[in-house]
Amino acid sequence: MGDLVEVIAKALVDFPDQVSVNEVEGNQSTIVELKVAPEDMGKVIGKQGRIAKAIRTVVKSAATKENKRVIVEII
Repeated sequence: MGDLVEVIAKALVDFPDQVSVNEVEGNQSTIVELKVAPEDMGKVIGKQGRIAKAIRTVVKSAATKENKRVIVEII
């Protein structure tokens, strides 16, 4: 799931080399932490959080196919 988030984020931002993704495995779910440059934060979040919500929706549907629960956090 981290690879999927990384590909989406790199397509959105101006500084793709500063995108980093960290996956934290938990007992019941996986947390995917997305870090981008401060200048790109607005591009990843979008107006009223629409792009962030879209990223979470895509990741959630991909995780459902694998019977997993994934949470995306933008840091």
